[in-house]
Amino acid sequence: MSAVLKDKADAPLRGAPAGKVQSFETPLLRRMEIAEDTMAFYFARPPEFGFRAGQAVTLTLANPPETDAKGDRRTFSIASAPYESELMVASRMRDTAFKRTLRTVALGTTVRLRGPTGSFTLPAGERRPLVMLAGGIGITPFVSMLREDAVDGPGRPIYLFYSNRTPGSAAFLPELTWLASANSRFRLVATMTDPQTPGEPWPGTRGLISAEMLTATLGDLLEPAYYVAGPPPMVAAMLDLLARMRVPTERIRTDEFFGY
Repeated sequence: MSAVLKDKADAPLRGAPAGKVQSFETPLLRRMEIAEDTMAFYFARPPEFGFRAGQAVTLTLANPPETDAKGDRRTFSIASAPYESELMVASRMRDTAFKRTLRTVALGTTVRLRGPTGSFTLPAGERRPLVMLAGGIGITPFVSMLREDAVDGPGRPIYLFYSNRTPGSAAFLPELTWLASANSRFRLVATMTDPQTPGEPWPGTRGLISAEMLTATLGDLLEPAYYVAGPPPMVAAMLDLLARMRVPTERIRTDEFFGY
């Protein structure tokens, strides 16, 4: 069997002609808190900028008021859909100079945008059921895919298993819940690993994504394609789980999110 395809967020789309990764200057339009310690940032989309759902961009701050050893640029999956007029990324707000600046810099400040990059994308016209396994902020490429599918999807069944510590830390959960209610082809299984937080009652699924959880929802485990996105330990755990379920590796793609 072939190796699991792992996305390299800062590499050109596999199979794309050389020179397709471009650079633009674009302003920060707005930002908002979308979950605990998590913010969404909206940038003007250059007219020439096209991308596929699941791809990423690299943002570089120009002359930031502070910097540190981690540098002035980061690569983010694009959470907005390809048809939207703004580019939106979302991030956990770690205590770094880059993220402190992005949180506080004046709206209208220009950043350098390089992209699109990455190969964590869906094949055109694929009808096989799709299973998305997301941990934490790894939800972002799936938000782009699901927004696009809601407008122009090929009609395949989609299952999203979305793991977070608490409901308050689950970015985009209200939107995902609404999408699931509006689309009979889309099934959302949101699960919390620490749902006992005071003030955050959780009546839904609890615990880590497991073989039992997948079996109860999917039935046939070997037919779907599996896309996995989240922190490296979560991705590794899901790969181990899928291997024990005997899912062929050629049906698995992954995207690792590092906590920089």
